[in-house]
Amino acid sequence: MSRPGAPHRAPATQLASLAVLGDVGRPATLTVPDLRDGWKQHRAEVVFDCATSGPQHHVFEGPLLREVALASYPLFDTRRRKDRSRFALAVSGGDGHHTVLAWAEIDADFGDAPVLLATRLDDEDLDAAGSQLVVPVDRCGARYIGAITRVWVGAWPGAR
Repeated sequence: MSRPGAPHRAPATQLASLAVLGDVGRPATLTVPDLRDGWKQHRAEVVFDCATSGPQHHVFEGPLLREVALASYPLFDTRRRKDRSRFALAVSGGDGHHTVLAWAEIDADFGDAPVLLATRLDDEDLDAAGSQLVVPVDRCGARYIGAITRVWVGAWPGAR
């Protein structure tokens, strides 16, 4: 609480960050501006069904999840498709939601889905709110994870 007559100072804006970790050679902690400045931004105009509020129409921008994950050097042989296909990505959000994707879903040699780590939603920066997972190929919005805190990349248990 400020004293009477003292100028009001707004709290410094905290930048949300996410950790890329797991079976990777270079774990990283990235803010939304890091994601915006370090990778090519892709745009996705999506419509997905939300169980609580019906159809959602949004425009997201951000780097491809595949490119961000590859920058952390997953511990697989990039030349061997079967080695890559045993990997998964587990994404955790600040609101307690989680989802899992197979590496093959986002790999250019397999599904090549343009999954994003959004840095902008409907022309608004997500710097303070945190990045959002965007799965444009999904009809359902359950894998649209907000306020991402962690992306774990690793071999499926038992496939090591």
